[in-house]
Amino acid sequence: MPKRMEDDTMSFITNRRTILALWLSLAATAAFAQATSREARFSAATLAAAQASNRPIVVEVSAPWCPTCKAQAPIIKSLTEKPEFMNVIILKVDFDSQKDALKALNVTMQSTLIAYKGATETSRSIGDTTASGIEKLFKSAI
Repeated sequence: MPKRMEDDTMSFITNRRTILALWLSLAATAAFAQATSREARFSAATLAAAQASNRPIVVEVSAPWCPTCKAQAPIIKSLTEKPEFMNVIILKVDFDSQKDALKALNVTMQSTLIAYKGATETSRSIGDTTASGIEKLFKSAI
């Protein structure tokens, strides 16, 4: 093989590897960003990534038809806007469609809130619609 052709082939291989490495890096960054944003859909992967980030986590199990969940939502939103809870990751579980998540979390009812500090569950509540109760749960994760 002529020297020039050999150089072009090596350059092509190096460029392909660089492009592949860049693509994999971007994909990993996007997955991590989704998992560590302030709010994300629950999955085992997002929970694991959030736990690895060492940020406080609150898992919110809700259903669109649930009046208790609707009462909890504005309380949760107002808490996440407070400076002491700005770092809390909210992972949302849809009670109707994420049955595998319910099983993994040992949840039997909508309106369940679960707090984690890293991989350790620190608090759990079902049906609590008091601001003080939900704030106490949030504080347990910090």
